[in-house]
Amino acid sequence: MKIAFLVDQFPSVAETFVLNQIVGLIKLGHDVHVFASKSASNVEVHDGYKKYDLSKKTHYYRIPKNKILRILKAIFLIVKYAPTNCSVIFRSLNIFRYGKQAGSFSLLFMSIPLLERGPFDIIHSQFGTLGLTAMSLNQFLPYKGKLITSIRGYDVTVFLKKHPGAYHKLFREGDLFLPVCEFLKERLIQEGCEEKKIVVHHSGIDCSKFEYVQRQRVSGEPIKVLTIARLIEKKGVAFAIEAVSRLLSKGEKIDYSIVGDGVLREDLQQLIKSMGIERQVKLLGWKTHEAVKMLLEESHVLVAPSLTAESGDQEGIPNAIKEAMASGLPVISTFHSGIPELVTDGVSGLLVPERDAASLADALAYLISHPEICNEMGKAGRMQVEKRFDTNSLNKGLEELYLGLVQET
Repeated sequence: MKIAFLVDQFPSVAETFVLNQIVGLIKLGHDVHVFASKSASNVEVHDGYKKYDLSKKTHYYRIPKNKILRILKAIFLIVKYAPTNCSVIFRSLNIFRYGKQAGSFSLLFMSIPLLERGPFDIIHSQFGTLGLTAMSLNQFLPYKGKLITSIRGYDVTVFLKKHPGAYHKLFREGDLFLPVCEFLKERLIQEGCEEKKIVVHHSGIDCSKFEYVQRQRVSGEPIKVLTIARLIEKKGVAFAIEAVSRLLSKGEKIDYSIVGDGVLREDLQQLIKSMGIERQVKLLGWKTHEAVKMLLEESHVLVAPSLTAESGDQEGIPNAIKEAMASGLPVISTFHSGIPELVTDGVSGLLVPERDAASLADALAYLISHPEICNEMGKAGRMQVEKRFDTNSLNKGLEELYLGLVQET
């Protein structure tokens, strides 16, 4: 099959799940192309990026920000492609049907790479917001690919809060919707999507790349706590910092490493400084995949204090939790979105209410004082991820979903 992936940024250190799907489908023998709005500065996020020469399979829209340059480039594209693809070019400019996307020439710029490299059997958008663009493109491209839309959190929480009913037409024209957890599936149904068009398809990780490590703590040494997250509100990192500070003030020995970056980094750094815990709590920024694996192997507990942001933004199921569980780490997280579908409270980790630093501190204190429980939880977590979240099994399942749609035509 020939498959088009529509993403916003590629490659992205925060979205290795997209790379996992692309590489997995290529391994299964499919011709996968990636269409993106912008590139990322860090391409060392997946060993498959270079191995499969994905730079040659990635196509950027390259829409000029400068209005004059955009108009000039649009005229060039119209002159170049209109003689052979008149219908596509002029329908992409239909402002009465497509509004701002047509008037800003966005659809024109987006349609050219898909036109040049099509036809595609599958057009798979990695977020609901991109599904709207894919729907418009599919209406005037000279071929009709099956429209698949992955739903990951923001796209049915914040976006729909700002734009109620925005997906109603997509629900009618889309062929399949793939929320990453049952929680998001229920949100889609509430918004009016037919249940028969919905299949929960988890984002997976390659378990073979994460070594299961049974931890042995050395008496008197600090417990190593780890968080891997974008530094944005819904990740709840400030509450984890407060929880660690509470335990440090009681004499517990903790080294807390936070991997990730984002708009809240400066605020979090100031919080750490105000609490006087700079020596024990470190913001490490983004790390390569190999460096993250090493940190997972060296740590004792992963803390993922996800919460619902003031904007309504919510998680699906964070991949960082899956990677930690695959490495044998017990997890402390929250009763948030799809996380309880991954972490079984009291079995593979501990779950606490959102925005509750005291409960986070209690959970961490419990694991510090019960090291034997940590290894039991780590083993249960590894088994859970291998059974339900291994990317190789999930990619084969995705392939079957694609084939089922293609064979319907």
